[in-house]
Amino acid sequence: MQFGIFTVSDITPDPTTGRTPTEAERIKAVLAIAQKAEEVGLDVFALGEHHNPPFFSSSPTTTLGYLAAKTQKLQLSTSTTLITTNDPVKIAEDFAMLQHLAEGRVDLMMGRGNTGPVYPWFGKDIRDGIELAVENYALLRQLWREDVVNWEGKFRTPLQGFTSTPRPLDGVPPFVWHGSIRSPQIAEQAAYYGDGFFHNHIFWPPEHTQRMVEFYRRRFEHYGHGSADQAIVGLGGQVFMRRNSQDALAEFRPYFDVAPVYGHGPSLEEFSSQTPLTVGSPEQVIERTLGFRDYVGDYQRQLFLIDHAGLPLKTVLEQLDLLGEEVVPVLRREFAALKPAHVPDAPTHASLVAAAGGAKDATVHAPADSVTGQAR
Repeated sequence: MQFGIFTVSDITPDPTTGRTPTEAERIKAVLAIAQKAEEVGLDVFALGEHHNPPFFSSSPTTTLGYLAAKTQKLQLSTSTTLITTNDPVKIAEDFAMLQHLAEGRVDLMMGRGNTGPVYPWFGKDIRDGIELAVENYALLRQLWREDVVNWEGKFRTPLQGFTSTPRPLDGVPPFVWHGSIRSPQIAEQAAYYGDGFFHNHIFWPPEHTQRMVEFYRRRFEHYGHGSADQAIVGLGGQVFMRRNSQDALAEFRPYFDVAPVYGHGPSLEEFSSQTPLTVGSPEQVIERTLGFRDYVGDYQRQLFLIDHAGLPLKTVLEQLDLLGEEVVPVLRREFAALKPAHVPDAPTHASLVAAAGGAKDATVHAPADSVTGQAR
């Protein structure tokens, strides 16, 4: 099972000091957080995509490309890539390039996002959101799997004799997760292709997450990709820890109370009882996280949100130390002991290459020089 962290890249005031970090400070902080994640033994770092304040991450592949050069083992992912408003051609090119730079340590999460105005900013209509997600992803898959693409659809100009470059590393595209909180159509899309399904798992009660994951698993089996319990599932979650649970509650409360996403509503205790938010000791985080399996079954990836709501970098790095030293080693051992042998691990580049029969050079050599037009 893979463990890691994800960030939505928010720039939020620290309610205990009143200070808001600059974009430059927040970007540097996220780079430090990702590198610390590898240092403490986590498997995955995932970065969101937003095109509006208070977020900075408008170009996740740029940031992940930098991190590819600064890390050795860390799997680099997104949370999420906007399949609705990005051009599938550009997604194909950017992530294939990142895949080469990271020597395969790349996957991505497709999603529609939760910011309605992003659609007109990129010339799209939010009412077409589901249709855009379906059509754009179908084109993306074709671009990664066919050397020469002829294509025509509803939302994009046609392609004739087009080759996306670079080609996927070793002839194998990055693994794709489909992220959704409330859209069964996206779970259906993940199941149809045999891709992974990731549930944000932060703001909703367990019963909702259970229904979405169960639906995906049933449809995964329906499409012939394996039994329902072999479907590839990922979960989010948010934690805040101190060695003493009362210290954790006292320290996190001012951040929770004014957080843009859930502040000014239910109390910290109420929200924690109704959602997977866990604020307490490492032992409490372990117990709560192990309990996720009770309602989603055996799953392959667990990502924690630990850096939003204005928490300072020093505090986030301390959270990573606790995750790496006290929480994740226990979770690895306990989840591994519970997982049946027929349930697969999370896909990696190496496992995908092996399943494809080995690596191959996917380079496409044009018959003529594209600059001079002269045959080679």
